[in-house]
Amino acid sequence: MVGNVASVMAELEPEDFYLLSGLEQGMRFSEWVQREKLPEYADMTAEEVDYRIDRCADRELIERKTIQYEGYRLTFEGYDCLALRAFSERGTIEGMGASLGVGKESDVYEVQSYEPMALKFHREGYTEFRKVDKEREYTADRNHVSWFYTARKAAEREHEVLTDLYPDVSVPRPVDQNRHAILMEKFEGVELKRASLPSEQVVGVCDLVLREIRDAYAAGYVHADMSQHNVAVAESGVTVFDWPQAVATDHENADELLERDVENVVGFFRQKYPQEMPDEVDTRALAKAIRDGEFGSVAKFEA
Repeated sequence: MVGNVASVMAELEPEDFYLLSGLEQGMRFSEWVQREKLPEYADMTAEEVDYRIDRCADRELIERKTIQYEGYRLTFEGYDCLALRAFSERGTIEGMGASLGVGKESDVYEVQSYEPMALKFHREGYTEFRKVDKEREYTADRNHVSWFYTARKAAEREHEVLTDLYPDVSVPRPVDQNRHAILMEKFEGVELKRASLPSEQVVGVCDLVLREIRDAYAAGYVHADMSQHNVAVAESGVTVFDWPQAVATDHENADELLERDVENVVGFFRQKYPQEMPDEVDTRALAKAIRDGEFGSVAKFEA
C-alpha cells in the first residue's frame, strides 16, 4: 500500500488533496459520499471536482459506487496520502523507506526524518470492520463508524499510551501522530517468536518481559494483547510494542486482562523452552505480584 503511495505523492497537486480532504469530511457522516455533496466538502467547483475525481481514481486513492446513487469514498491509500502530506508539512518525515513489517491490523515502514524512524499505519477495520467495531472500546459510542475513524482512534490511543509510558517502560519512543499513523523511533531487536535464546538466557528474558508488564501496570496500563508477536528482543533488552488495545488499570476487566497477558507470556516460554522454564507456574499469583509491584522472577512462582 504505502510503497505505491510514496511514488504517487510526487504526482499529486494541492487540489487533489482538497478532494481527498473533502471525502474525509464527508465520510464522517456516511460510508459513501454523494457526488453532489463533494463540491461543498472539497470547496471546489463541480467541474474541478470531476477532474480531480478522475486523477485520484486513476491512482486508486478513491473508490466509486453507482448503486442507488453515485458515491465515493477514500481508499486506505488515499488516507495514507493525507497523513503523509501532514507529516511532510510538519517536517517530521522527509522520505519513505522499506517495509519493516506488515500485519493484520498495521503496516510499518522505515522513514527518513532527522534520523531513521518507523512509521506505523493502523489498518483496523480494513478487512474485519464488523468484528473490530464490536470489540474495541473507542468505537462503541458511535452509530456510524468508518474504517478510517476506527484506524485513527486506534492510532490516537496508541500514541497516548506510548507517550504516558515512555521512558519508564521499554516501548518505542513516540514522535508524531496524524490520522491513522504514528511516527516513532526505530527500535532494535528481533520478534520474540523468531528469536532463538540460549538456554541460560531464557528465564532472564522472560523476567524482562514480565517486568515491563509490571512497570506498565505501575504507570497505569495493562497491555491487554501480550504475545510473542509484540515483543522485540535485542542485546540491550526487550521492547514491548503494539499498544492500541491497552486499558487503564482501573478498567473493570483490567485484572482479567493482566492475568491473560501473564498467561500468554509464560505459556509461550514454557512451550518453546520447556527444559529451561519451571514445569508449572502459578500465573494468578504472578499477576497479583505484578499488580502489587513485587514481581522479581518467574522462578519464584513455580507451582
